[in-house]
Amino acid sequence: MKIDLSGKTAIVTGSTGGIGFAIAAELAGSGAAVVLNGRKQAAVDGAIARLRQVVPSAMSRAVRGVAADLGTAEECAALVAVEPSADILVNNLGIFDPQDFFGTPDAEWERFFEVNVLSGVRLSRAYLPGMAKRGWGRVIFMSSESGLNIPADMIHYGVTKTADLALSRGLAKRMAGTGVTVNAVLPGPTLSEGVQEMLRPEQERTGKPVEEVAAEFVVTHRPSSIIRRAATVEEVANLVVYIASPLSSATTGAALRVDGGVVDTIA
Repeated sequence: MKIDLSGKTAIVTGSTGGIGFAIAAELAGSGAAVVLNGRKQAAVDGAIARLRQVVPSAMSRAVRGVAADLGTAEECAALVAVEPSADILVNNLGIFDPQDFFGTPDAEWERFFEVNVLSGVRLSRAYLPGMAKRGWGRVIFMSSESGLNIPADMIHYGVTKTADLALSRGLAKRMAGTGVTVNAVLPGPTLSEGVQEMLRPEQERTGKPVEEVAAEFVVTHRPSSIIRRAATVEEVANLVVYIASPLSSATTGAALRVDGGVVDTIA
């Protein structure tokens, strides 16, 4: 099975690090022209340079980037103005932060909804019509196992990830018969830079490798995990790239889990 995305343009939001960067690198390695995105120009420039190092030069010449804070309507419009067309849109941008429900004010709920949900709404609204006109396209929402297993310490985050599931399913129905697919991917605990930073105090306290600390975190806080460890960002990216490819043409409206079995259900 060979994934060839030559001639396709992919936009990956929130892609200067973590899962987003891994997705962008795999897409570029499959031949796509990739648009990276982050809030700061320095971060975008650094990610472009890094991607060109990790992906063979022949595959990475078409990499470019747009600095935009997509948690606002204005910055979403700015991205679209610079990149008016896309064949693949990965709505990866997301924020998370443990906060007790009773201490989470309206402003935080609104901020999480703007970043985690409305950025995907706005960009999908901008790019889906062009995909439909061309008869081919892929939109992928990065949800989370937290969208099914709402975490008690991050209810506001879980609610936004459930919203992403509903949004992706509804858009898949809206695009029926167009040749455009819309799906959601649900990672579980993943050893991204953000998670590594969260685990750093425990790593420094114990002197254990970060992978071991992450595995202990998973066993303690996600005891239903079947793989009993955190996934790598590359493992998540592999599924996303398949869904972004022509090989996945019969998969749409799906919630595809790469959660290590954390969600304890067969459906």
